[in-house]
Amino acid sequence: MSDATLHATHQNPDDFAVQIADQIESFLVAVTEVAKGDEPDSAVPFLLLEVSQLLLAGGRLGAHEDIVPDERYEPDPGPEPDVDELRENLARMLEPIDVYSEVFDPYEPRKAPVPARISDDLTDVITDLRHGMVHYKAGRTTEALWWWQFSYFSNWGSTASATLRALQSVVAHVRLNQPLAELDGLDTDDQGMGDDTLEFEAGQVMAEELGESLGMRPVT
Repeated sequence: MSDATLHATHQNPDDFAVQIADQIESFLVAVTEVAKGDEPDSAVPFLLLEVSQLLLAGGRLGAHEDIVPDERYEPDPGPEPDVDELRENLARMLEPIDVYSEVFDPYEPRKAPVPARISDDLTDVITDLRHGMVHYKAGRTTEALWWWQFSYFSNWGSTASATLRALQSVVAHVRLNQPLAELDGLDTDDQGMGDDTLEFEAGQVMAEELGESLGMRPVT
């Protein structure tokens, strides 16, 4: 694929690489738009949808046989774009629900949940995906697929999965009219938390109030 411009007319839309790249590009564009904060009422359900669709691409990469790059060493994709502004915008918009608790590896016994942030997770995923997109747009299709598959297993797959679980939980609390617990002090910098404090951080926000701010109608 010498011309790797997305949606080029000669590309077969059924081609695996084109489909994966399209799904990843859609996610990158969508989350960037959400972070602008123009429609905060629909941010959480929209992010739930986008992360779900991204993980479909991840599942396809995970089920695919190992992709071997054309070159022994990865070509330099150039400097990574700064994501600080994106992270800050997401954190500000998601502030009541940004911090959540997650078990890093469900197959490691007796591992306590750790605090994480949706805003950090999303920007972490975006950094991985943009890295591969640079290769794809430069015509290095196999390199892009290798990177997306490798980083799916090593980082963005588990990160996006944890984020999806947190977003789904928020939406479920609202739709089922189940108030989120009132929490004090849970933060990603706190390493000495007991199990009884490892719940979703909602501050003073109850499910009814959260649902209103998200433009959702809870079940009555």
